[in-house]
Amino acid sequence: MAQRIIAIDQSTSSTKALLFDEQCRMLRRTNVDHQQYYPQAGYVEHDAEEIYNNLVEAVSQLMEGEQREGITYSIAITNQRETAVVWNRHTGQPIARAVVWQDTRGAELCRQLRQQGYAKMVFDKSGLLIDPNFSATGIKWLLDHTPGARQQAEDGDLLMGTIDTWLVWKLTEGRVFATDQTNASRTMLFNIHTMQWDDDLLRLFDIPRTMLPEVRPCDTSYGETTVGGVFSEPIEIAGVLGDSHGALVGQMCFAKGTGKVTYGTGSSVMVNIGEEPLPAPQGLVTSVGFSAFGKTYYGYEGNIYSTGATLKWISDQLQLVGHPAEMEALATSVSDNGGVYIVPAFSGLGAPWWQSNVKGAVFGLTFGTTKAHFLRAALESIAYQIKDLIDVMARATGGRLEEICADGGPTKNRFLMQFQADMLDTPVVCTEVDDASALGAVLMNGFARGIWKSFDEVTGLRKVTQVIRPQENPQKHTLYQGWRNAVNQLIK
Repeated sequence: MAQRIIAIDQSTSSTKALLFDEQCRMLRRTNVDHQQYYPQAGYVEHDAEEIYNNLVEAVSQLMEGEQREGITYSIAITNQRETAVVWNRHTGQPIARAVVWQDTRGAELCRQLRQQGYAKMVFDKSGLLIDPNFSATGIKWLLDHTPGARQQAEDGDLLMGTIDTWLVWKLTEGRVFATDQTNASRTMLFNIHTMQWDDDLLRLFDIPRTMLPEVRPCDTSYGETTVGGVFSEPIEIAGVLGDSHGALVGQMCFAKGTGKVTYGTGSSVMVNIGEEPLPAPQGLVTSVGFSAFGKTYYGYEGNIYSTGATLKWISDQLQLVGHPAEMEALATSVSDNGGVYIVPAFSGLGAPWWQSNVKGAVFGLTFGTTKAHFLRAALESIAYQIKDLIDVMARATGGRLEEICADGGPTKNRFLMQFQADMLDTPVVCTEVDDASALGAVLMNGFARGIWKSFDEVTGLRKVTQVIRPQENPQKHTLYQGWRNAVNQLIK
């Protein structure tokens, strides 16, 4: 019987449903956007119910006209990480909108904890730096500021989870309350050495253990679902992992020392460091990269808050272009950035700076600055931020990386990819599947269900579409120094 795997890619801006066959070929896809809420400066929220409803809608659209006879379907999930949902275990209703990973309302708490000397304990246990990007501060804020929530939590009436946990719980109608090891490792509540929720971290953030989901490997079953009635009989949910980890798997980075860059709303740079959770160099964190075939593989990671989001801001908020795809032509209509640098710290600066209170800024404006210069500076800001991280990772892993695998929508921008390769002096490899996160979830689904029995079986399925090799750019050192000068004016 033929196998079809529906990959749910629940990102910061939308929910995608993608249909794959057992050869990892994507057959079709649908996409449903969800609303972004910005109730005040620094606050970013999502409606968790809307996200679940959009998942059902996306799968319903995906299956329209699909010939289902003789085909076995299953679902895999990859998701925006760190975004925190708290809901009532009895009613199934969220107590408030979800606190998104970009949200900085926990910045003051993080500052206090660092001042009180907890940074080393948190880093040693979780592999993470104390930062509002991770889930713990958002969950604590919801419990402390939602009327009645703290008491309900103490009484055992509330559940918490990242988006994967919420979707699995909804899809299984409350029968399965579980997360995977990658998402758990991004909460600041999980001990990456014991692979358990950590009592010291739970006490630090005052979060009752009764709220926490079971933690499972990525390549296992997470129950069954009809997807809100889209299927007449239940289908299996198998394969769950965070989106950046999904991209690491989707790019076939199974070997120690291989790495990838995901260009999404933000960007994740991750390198597989093997089966030991080594402490990360300054400015990076250590997370569970993925778990499969009974083993756990760790990764060094750095997260950039605004890359694709910067392009969306320019098109949606400033309306300088109708769509980010229009930026390349204008950006390349000028020979350089005209001295303009954009530091897109809309939600603070992520790795390797970790300055959550910094605001975005533009430097170098003159009467000669044109829209084209501004757009070029925005695209360049993405490459500079990636270089900041790759340089740290290269030093930590013993030198220059041989290549970087890239995925995400902005990889279609030829100027950006060439500029990125030039700045890194490293080839940038793009593969056939733009949605590497979804492919990674598909692979975990196949591992869980026995379609593939080893990494070697799927490595040959990777299809490289282009390799962007660095070109000589005599201005690159000057350009990058200009970026560092701009950042240094903002950080404390």
